[in-house]
Parts: sequence; C-alpha cells; structure tokens
Amino acid sequence: MFQIDNSRCEIRWLYSVTSSRSPRVLSGESRTPNSGSRNPAFVTAVHLTLFYENRLKDHHLVVPSVLQGLRALSLSVALPRGLAVSVLKAIFQEVHVQSLLQVDRHTVFSIITNFMRSREEELKSLGADFTFGFIQVMDGEKDPRNLLLAFRIVHDLISKDYNLGPFVEELFEVTSCYFPIDFTPPPNDPYGIQREDLILSLRAVLASTPRFAEFLLPLLIEKVDSEILSAKLDSLQTLNACCAVYGQKELKDFLPSLWASIRREVFQTASERVEAEGLAALHSLTACLSCSVLRADAEDLLHPFLSSILQDCRHHLCEPDMKLVWPSAKLLQAAAGASARACEHITSNVLPLLLEQFHKHSQSNQRRTILEMILGFLKLQQKWSYEDRDERPLSNFKDQLCSLVFMALTDPSTQLQLVGIRMLTVLGAQPDLLSAEDLELAVGHLYRLSLLEEDAQSCRVAALEASGSLATLYPGAFSSHLLPRLAEGLHQGESDVARADGPTKCSRHFRCLQALSAVSTHPDIVKETLPLLLQHLCQAHKGNMITESSEVVAVCQSLQQVAEKCQQDPESYWYFHKTAVPCLFALAVQASVPEKASSVLSKALLEDEVLAALASVIGTATTHLSPELAAQSVTCIVPLFLDGNTSFLPENSFPGHFQPFQGGSSGQRRLVALLMAFVCSLPRNVEIPELTRLMQELLKQSCGHSCPFSSTAASKCFAGLLNKQPPGQQLDEFLQLSVDTVEAGLASESSRNQAFTLLLWVTKALVLRYHPLSASLTARLMGLLSDPELGCAAADGFSLLMSDCTDVLTRAGHADVRIMFRQRFFTDNVPALVQGFHAAPQDVKPNYLKGLSHVLNRLPKPVLLPELPTLLSLLLEALSCPDSVVQLSTLSCLQPLLLEAPQIMSLHVDTLVTKFLNLSSSHSMAVRIAALQCMHALTRLPTSVLLPFKSQVIRALAKPLDDKKRLVRKEAVSARGEWFLLGSPGS
Repeated sequence: MFQIDNSRCEIRWLYSVTSSRSPRVLSGESRTPNSGSRNPAFVTAVHLTLFYENRLKDHHLVVPSVLQGLRALSLSVALPRGLAVSVLKAIFQEVHVQSLLQVDRHTVFSIITNFMRSREEELKSLGADFTFGFIQVMDGEKDPRNLLLAFRIVHDLISKDYNLGPFVEELFEVTSCYFPIDFTPPPNDPYGIQREDLILSLRAVLASTPRFAEFLLPLLIEKVDSEILSAKLDSLQTLNACCAVYGQKELKDFLPSLWASIRREVFQTASERVEAEGLAALHSLTACLSCSVLRADAEDLLHPFLSSILQDCRHHLCEPDMKLVWPSAKLLQAAAGASARACEHITSNVLPLLLEQFHKHSQSNQRRTILEMILGFLKLQQKWSYEDRDERPLSNFKDQLCSLVFMALTDPSTQLQLVGIRMLTVLGAQPDLLSAEDLELAVGHLYRLSLLEEDAQSCRVAALEASGSLATLYPGAFSSHLLPRLAEGLHQGESDVARADGPTKCSRHFRCLQALSAVSTHPDIVKETLPLLLQHLCQAHKGNMITESSEVVAVCQSLQQVAEKCQQDPESYWYFHKTAVPCLFALAVQASVPEKASSVLSKALLEDEVLAALASVIGTATTHLSPELAAQSVTCIVPLFLDGNTSFLPENSFPGHFQPFQGGSSGQRRLVALLMAFVCSLPRNVEIPELTRLMQELLKQSCGHSCPFSSTAASKCFAGLLNKQPPGQQLDEFLQLSVDTVEAGLASESSRNQAFTLLLWVTKALVLRYHPLSASLTARLMGLLSDPELGCAAADGFSLLMSDCTDVLTRAGHADVRIMFRQRFFTDNVPALVQGFHAAPQDVKPNYLKGLSHVLNRLPKPVLLPELPTLLSLLLEALSCPDSVVQLSTLSCLQPLLLEAPQIMSLHVDTLVTKFLNLSSSHSMAVRIAALQCMHALTRLPTSVLLPFKSQVIRALAKPLDDKKRLVRKEAVSARGEWFLLGSPGS
C-alpha cells in the first residue's frame, strides 16, 4: 500500500509537469527544430506516454491520476506519431471504464474526443478495432454529462467515415438503448443539461447513416405504437430526421408498417402535437420517395405508396359530416405537399371526387367542409412551377373550379362566401389559369360583396383583401371593371352624403373609399385611384358637398392606406408624394385664407381631427423618401410657411396671402401641424432651408398664441427638428433659445401653459437622444410638480416622456431614439422623484405619485423587478390617491408584478387585498376592471399566504357581480372563480 501511494504521488507530480507544459514543448518543437528524436521534449513525451500506459496496469486507485496525465498529453496537437493509437489501445485493453467514477469516465471520453480532433488519420489506421474499443468504453454509460460526449463521438465516427467493420449493429445497440430519452434534470442542476439536449444529440446519431435503417425503423414503429406520448413524439421526429438521409432502398420493406402507424396516430390521437408530427413524418417520407435516384431497373415506390394512402383515405372524403374527414384530408395534403409528382398524383385523384361531392351535398356546412378541403389542395399547387401550361394539374379542372367558386360567392351562407373568396384568391395566384371572362366575373362578385351587401362585415373585409391581392396580379382587369364602378359609386355617394340625415345613408360612400385604397396595390392602379381620391376632396371643396369632418377623415384614411401600400415601391411612393402632398397643402391653404374660411368644408378642414388626419397622410408619404427626393420637396414646402410662396401648389390662384408666422389668421397658424408632419418625417441628412429662421418662428408660435392646437403643433415641430440636429454650435444655440423661451413663458401668466408644453416636448426630444441637457430640463419639470396650476399637468408629462409618439419623434420618422432611453430615464430620475415625494407637502404628494406611476408603468419589467422592494411601498400608497388616473396607472403596473415577483408581493398581501377590494367599488369603470384583474392575479401568489383571506375575498367579490357594466361583471366572475378554487386539489 505504501508503494501504491508513492506511485500515485509520483504520477500526480508527473501530471502537474505534463499539464504545465505548453503544447509546443510537448510536441517536440524547440529552438533546434531539426534535432529529431534527440530533442529532449520529444523523448520526454514518449517516456511519459509509456510510463502512463504501464501505470494503467497497476492498482485501480492509480488509474484516475493516470487518465488525467493522458488527457493532458492528448491536448498536444503534434504528439509524436503513433502515441495516440498506443494510448487508446492501452485504455481499451487495461481499463474497465464503466467501473470508474463519473469524472474519470468523462476523462476517458475527453481523451478520445481530443485524439479524434487532432489524430484522425492515425485512429482510422486502427480500422474496426477503434469502433469496437469505443463500444466497450460506452456500453452501460448512464451519466448525462458523459452521454453528451459519447453521442458526439459516435456521430463523428459515422460522419467522418471511420471504419465500423462488422460492428454496425453493435454500435446501434449501444446508442439506441437510450431511445427514447427519459431524463428529468435535478433542481438547481449546475451543469444545465436539459432533456432536449440529450434528445437532439441522440437523434443526430440515429439519423446519421442509412446503415442503421434496418435496426432503427422497427424500433421507431414500436415506439410510435406505444402508449407513451413522449415516445411517440420523439419517434416521429426521429423518423422525420432519418428521411433526409434515407433512400427508397432503406424504406422499402417498412413502408406499409410506417404508413399504418402514422395513419393510426392521425386518426385516433387526442394530441395535436402527435398529429402534427405524424403529418410531418408522412411529408418527409413522401419527399424521400420522390427525390430518391433510381436505377433504370429499379421499382418506383412513390406511386404505390401514394395509392395506399389514397385507398385508406378516399372514402372518408365522401362523408363531410364524419369525424375522419379532416384527418384524411390532412394526410393527403401532407403527402401532396412533399413534391410536384406527389401533388400531381394526389390532386388528379382527389379533386374529381371532391367536386362530385360538392354537388351531391346541398347543406351549406357540408359544402363549406368540402370547399375548405379543395382549398387546401389548391394552396399546395402554389409550391410547384410547371413550364408547360398543359402539365399543370389544375388545367383540367379550371372550369369546374371557377363554377364552384362563383356558386360559393352567391350562396346565402356567409361562411361559404368566405371560403369562396379565399379560393378565388388562390385560383387567381395560379398563372394563366383565369380567363378574361373569369376575371370579369370575379371582379363583379368582389364589387358586390365589398359594396352592395348590407350584412356580413367579415365578407366585406375578406373581399377587400382579396381585391388587393388580385389587383397586384391583374391590374388591367381591375382598372377596366372595378375602378369605373367605384368612381361612379363615389360620385353617387357625394350626393348621398349631402342628403344624409343618418349614419346608414352614406355607408356606400365610405365603402367606395375603402375599396379604392384596398385595390391600390399596383403602380398602374395607384395612378388611377389617387387622382380619384384627391379629386373627390377638391370637388367637395368647390361644391360644399362634404359637411362633416368625419367624412374628410375617411378620405384621409384611405389616402394614408394607399401611401402605406406605395412604400414598397419607390417609384409609386414618389408619385404619391409629388401628387398628393402639394394637393393636400393647397386644400388646407385655401381653407385657411379669410375669404374661404366661412365655407362648410373650410371649417371642416381646419378642425383638429381633420388636420391630424391630413398630417398623418403627409407624414406617411414622406418617411420613405430618399434624401435626394426629400430635398426637392423641402425647398418648396418650407418657403411656403416662411415666405408664403405658393407657386408649387396646384391651382395656386389664392385670393389672399398665406403668412402663418407673420400675423396670419388663426386658421393659417393651425396649418403648422402639416409642416410638422412633413419636416419631422424627413431623413436626418436632408438639409432644411433657413433652419434658424424656421426654429425661431416655431418658438414664437409655441408661446405667443392662445390656441392650444397651434402652439402644441409648433412645440412638437421644434422638438422634432431639435432631436435630429447634429451636435454642434447650432444645436447649442437652439437649446439656449428654447430654454430662454420656456423660462420667459413660465414667468408670464398668459403663456404658462404653452411654455410648459414646449418644455415637455423639448425635454422628450433630448431624453430620447441622451443629451446632457435633458437632466436639467427633467429637474425643471420635477420642480413644477409643486406648482399649484401646472403640478397635475407636470405629473402627466412623465407619461409623455416615457411613451412612444405616433406623429413626431418616432423611429419611422428618422428621429434619434436610443434603444434603452426608458431604463436610463428611470435610473437618473426615479431617486429624485422618490426623494421629492418624501419632502413634498401632503397636497403635492399625489403629483409625485402620479409621475412615478407613469414612469414605472412604462418601464420594462425586468428593469423594475430589482428595484421593486424599495418602490413597492410607494406604489401601495399610490393606490390610496383619489386621482383615478393614478390608481389605474398603478394597478396596471402592479398586475404583471404579481405574476413575475410573487415572493416579494407576498410580503404585502394583506395590504394588496384590502386596497384591491376597495378599488373594485371605484366610481371609474376602468379602475374597477383593473382592480378585479389584480384580484385575479393575486391567486398566483403562494396558496398558503392567500388562504387566510379566501372567505373575505369571496364575500367581497359578490358585490361587483351585480355591477351595471358587463365588462366589470365578467372580470368579477373570473376573479371570484379563481378564489373559489384556491386550495382545492388540482388547482
């Protein structure tokens, strides 16, 4: 025993020497590279190897230390040739690996891995002996850490073409014994090995070679037929992977059994996952049979396989009311989607049957089922291209399919119409399938469903979507047969609108607008629809036909949808911009001049809602312009506002002067909202003419006029331009000018509100881009929380700072928006908010709570969770604030925290229950709903914490069950039900 200990000490010392030497030294490389075998490092490596090999024959207590030394040697990338083979032979012969501890077995697998990585040719010289030796090493391994290494080694043996010799079956057996993987990682596992890791590693081995097919396929069939769900899933997924490397030869003898197992799972399983994997496996099998290269005398197995599928599924398609009709259709579609040959074979057999069944059945639900099955087969045709038109499987059924679609579109059943619309879209996507007569009929049906049908909103929406899809493919047909009808309908709609005394009389007018925007999916159509929409606005302006702002907004919404569709095509987008933007500016300018301001449409065009809609169209039509094209527009539009230059506007014979910044009328000043939409949507590298003058005029208007809309638009425009301004002297001047304007405005009683709005938007512009001045402006905003007049507005201002805007300061509008600006704002300012809350008088504290709740409510929850213990008391206090906005914001913040931080929230469960129940009786419906949702979320806390409150909560939640609002009653039922189930078995 004394000798053994000495031996172990000596080996440990040698291992320390070995592991401390660099691979360069162990490789025999020294300052005299040609020294050959006389190199001391070379000789040392040989002697160390021989020593370690001899020590493997010693007492088993010595072996672990020997293996550590050999692993260090295996890391040498240039170990003398032949030593790797010698080491592995010694391990295979002298070490019973599976009797070692896990860490020592892992060392053996590491040695093999290292040598396979650096000594592949040497190991291949061992032939099948290396494979046999590894099989002995792996046989019986159970530890998942070692299995991951072992599976990787087996995969490399196969993929790198090592000689398996007569041991193919043995190698399969030593790996397949783990299939299917049944492993549950222990809690708090430091190694992080998951069941999925082992499954994927083993699957890569089993599916790596066709030589395993004769052993693996029977095993897969056996596991698919078992009762274990995980085994079924793993087997079907493995079969799917195998089909990528197998050919007809490997599958031939097992096809009937595989089909029977897959059919049974799809027909009988209650698991959607098993059904999906079964369909995927059938798809892969069919693809494998379709793609296999055959010899001239070989049998093609695809058609017999498809024939067996058809034989087992066809008769179920004749029973649209029965349970197996959809599983059968799914199986046929899975096989048909695998290849063009399979698709042609199955479609040519199934379509005649389904067409016949459609005419045999008269009930709408049966016909809908049959149509949906036909639709599934039609969609598969889109995957394959056919050079010869006559080769297309659908060519022979074109007339019958079109007749079927038109029958569905005229059927009284809404559901049948919906399927018919989808079928028409798919048929239209088939090249050269629909004739000119078919297209004319199709356009007529879509027009009727979009505009003339009074019921079925879902059909109208689907018809509009189909019109847009088909108009992209057949612009000529829609230009010829649909646009004239829409133009006529729009003209008639104008008269209806002028006479309308209720909302239903002008619905056709709105539907025409929707249809015009829906079909504007092709450049040629846009050149017809855009003038129609603009002409509609212009004629209405001249004839005073439009009387309500909602109708102008509807036209603007259609224009915006057209602009969004044009963003995909630069040519169409520029056409829209250069056509629509000047026209909209012209209409607005005409409406703002005093001579026109009294007309009906002029008043409508200058309303807040309409100007916002016009601004949205202009912004959408500008954001995607190239810098070169944007520069052309900006040289026209900015002078329009600064100098009243109307020369670029169509029909520019205006009766008065347009001077929005030089004492113009109130209507003219309101048009700054349109300027804001344009200049704040430009790319950052577009130079704006007379920028300094423009910024000065915007500042004057932001604080110089009492109209809130005009001053807010000027403030937003100034902030949008400020955000994009590059660092430098000009930016510093603009900032100083804005700060001076804000301070002067806050000191004046007449302009405090406008100055506050300017402060808010300038602060947001700087917060988004991380500008240093944002800190002092935010501090100024916090100081206003104590202001008697502006305190409440300042608190709501934090919501604006943290939220995303839709019109300015957006990423789509090229604003400088940093990714984590919310997190930075939280880190920099929440401590000051908390400190200010504690120091504030009692009547000011609600403002701090409201500001804090706005910040926290819009903060990403992963950022908030670490700070929750320090902020939770303030959030709970905010629930007692009388302001319903504060209550709602705080409840919205607390609800996800109840789900994501249950342990922290459990410490305050008594306070939470009391406050939530009190707020469930709030005068605000939104607060009542949010409080009940929080009561529902409370049930996610540990049951032991909640049980003392169960009876109290159930009694208290009986009251909102009688609330006069249905949405409140719905949340009360949901929350009370969860509290009833609290603590019950299985809950």
